[in-house]
Amino acid sequence: MLWTQKYKPILAEIPHDTKQLQDFVANFKKQKKKALFLHGPAGSGKTSAVYALAKQFGLELVEVNASDFRSADEINAKVGMALKQMSLFATGKIILVDELDGLSGKEDRGGVGALADLIVGAKFPVFLVANDPWDSKFSSLRSKSVMVEFPALSMTAMVPLLQKILAAEKVQADAELVKSLARRSGGDLRGAIIDAQTLAVAGFSAKGFEGLSEREKSESIMQVLVRILKSTDPKIALDALDAVDEDLNECMLWIDENLPKEYVGADLARAYDALSRADVFQGRIRKWQYWRYLVYVSALMSAGVAVAKDKKSAAFVQYQRTQRILKLWMAKQKYAKRTEIAQKLGRATHCSKSKALQGTLPLLAPLFKQKHASAAVFAQELKLEEEEVEWLQK
Repeated sequence: MLWTQKYKPILAEIPHDTKQLQDFVANFKKQKKKALFLHGPAGSGKTSAVYALAKQFGLELVEVNASDFRSADEINAKVGMALKQMSLFATGKIILVDELDGLSGKEDRGGVGALADLIVGAKFPVFLVANDPWDSKFSSLRSKSVMVEFPALSMTAMVPLLQKILAAEKVQADAELVKSLARRSGGDLRGAIIDAQTLAVAGFSAKGFEGLSEREKSESIMQVLVRILKSTDPKIALDALDAVDEDLNECMLWIDENLPKEYVGADLARAYDALSRADVFQGRIRKWQYWRYLVYVSALMSAGVAVAKDKKSAAFVQYQRTQRILKLWMAKQKYAKRTEIAQKLGRATHCSKSKALQGTLPLLAPLFKQKHASAAVFAQELKLEEEEVEWLQK
């Protein structure tokens, strides 16, 4: 029997604050939003918490795996039926929709929308579970749910749980080896327990640990951040980027956003030095298309940042999505009208857009702000839209 099944935790053993989950179920009729959207990296305890919650409240658990349904009709048939029917045991029930990441935007057309509609009129508590809830396809679900994050577990939180299971199985395990196992998992407790059981079969030795094969899995960016920012082992950090389904540029932005939360002083300076050198090699790749430099980008971003610190921070840090892309988009939107006007001005005056921005537009804008008679002539000649005229008048 798998240890993950044998040692399913009760609610008090979940290594996260579950008060919000308990309040949601206990006072469900008073809730404005009828679903909790649990999100976080694999192995952080999301599904286990829902199982433990149902057991504590004595409720029937109806679990639906999102990977099993492919259309709006199937969702209405499976989830809709569960939401409408009373519990078989008349004790009430909880609806768990697990592995939402398995829904693809194209093949499951209408599926997410149908689920969002069902949540609005739900008569029972609904729990949605996903690793990455920020995908655009989940926007309708996010607006109708309360978001609850389950962050990756720290090594210090995982070690006592692993030691408790090993003691119950009467497995003699070196304390440092258990720490290495927890650290290697990158916050994935389920994965660490599976690895511990695998090692226990061979006697839980250092030799067995070295030969333990990496699980084939796609890690979330949160797990990658834990393995880089919370580790001082270059090998653990270097391997982190190999399993994540994110572009290296995106990973760099995530690291850049969260570095100041983990590092201070000289550690932070050394880490940013490594990250900036990675960015230099990225620029060389773009300029010369010399893709062999990717190995330097990856090494500097991961191992370079990890070994920049003298020691890792023991404090809990809640990592955040990078804000730079959003700021760039907002800036682009802000100046979109100016760019469109400059393009029209450049065509009319036979010059480039940049020259129109720097030279002609600053001379033209005051005429519109003062609502000079010639402004209407210019607007007609340049074929300016009403919104563009309003922008020039601001």
